[in-house]
Amino acid sequence: METIAPHGGVLVNREVAGADRDALLARATSLPVVTLDERQLSDLEMIAIGAFSPLKGFMGPADYNRVVNEMRLANGLPWTIPVTLAVSTEVGESIEPGSDIALAEATGRILAVMTVEDRFTYDKSHESEKVYRTTDAAHPGVAAVLAQGDVLLGGPISVVDRPSNPDFPEYRLDPAATRAAFAERGWRTIVAFQTRNPIHRAHEYLQKCAMETVDGLLLHPLVGATKSDDVSAEVRMACYTEILDKYYPADRTLLAVNPANMRYAGPREAIFHALIRKNYGCTHFIVGRDHAGVGNYYGTFDAHHIFREFAPEEIGITPMFFDHAFFCRVCGGMASVKTCPHGKEHHVFLSGTKVREMLQAGEAPPPEFSRAEVARILIGAMRDAAAAQA
Repeated sequence: METIAPHGGVLVNREVAGADRDALLARATSLPVVTLDERQLSDLEMIAIGAFSPLKGFMGPADYNRVVNEMRLANGLPWTIPVTLAVSTEVGESIEPGSDIALAEATGRILAVMTVEDRFTYDKSHESEKVYRTTDAAHPGVAAVLAQGDVLLGGPISVVDRPSNPDFPEYRLDPAATRAAFAERGWRTIVAFQTRNPIHRAHEYLQKCAMETVDGLLLHPLVGATKSDDVSAEVRMACYTEILDKYYPADRTLLAVNPANMRYAGPREAIFHALIRKNYGCTHFIVGRDHAGVGNYYGTFDAHHIFREFAPEEIGITPMFFDHAFFCRVCGGMASVKTCPHGKEHHVFLSGTKVREMLQAGEAPPPEFSRAEVARILIGAMRDAAAAQA
């Protein structure tokens, strides 16, 4: 039972198995080697498992330029974030288009062979301005672009091994696996929730509102590279498993990790995250306030508005737009500005700074803001971090 077609119609699989894998790996040992960093390793895995369908490799200039300037692949299919392999000028000049290279992790272990179809330069400032809407080096996405190499290599990859020591292996379900899990459960409509933060009551409220209209929820936390001051994936996963066990119906939820790295591209990344979840088999996607945002670079609802720039059938997955949620003392429950008529003085709202201050002091936020179980895990993590620094 198929829930939704992958983006582009076919779920890509770039992994090579059996005798073909052995032969390719043997040949790879004689090829020039490019060592991938953490973000590139994440992108390689996402391409290999089909999470970035229809991409079969790192982008060449035709796809790259149109994605940066028009938010579409060269064939016109919507796509909002460049997926590129950047190398130094020295390395780039040593690789001729038409040749094969081996892609390896830092240990030297070979993961893939790439046929380099294109070698090209690019304008980092232009990419930053178009994709992130800023050239400010303080933006983590812009900083990543500025720090990477000046030459891009484009071409398909054939993967012989995935990156070593994956986090949360029991929750690392590929798109084919999540699709199979949905079919086994009989789910035809699935809503995905993207998170890089612990889930507080407001997030729980959005998820459960969405669950009222679909068959199941895919809680899909991103566990690739994030900002250094984001809550660690280990702590977040502890929070997720705790609340799912106690406050969600087990037969209507699935927890799986998303190996992607965060770009912090705001509205463009909202589309990107939606397309990824479409590949995982989800039919609906929750888009909240300032989705994938950072600092004050994006408007509160820019991530909602960007969906208007595409025909719904082009995106395929249905976005579910939510405003900020809070506990209203007068209403006596969770609400949002769409449903609550009362003033802010009646709302239980805490800034991120205030929450961090309370947790660092060992004080749990009010239960209307955060489940006690989540607060306990976060307080313990902050206590451990402080002890490690002492």
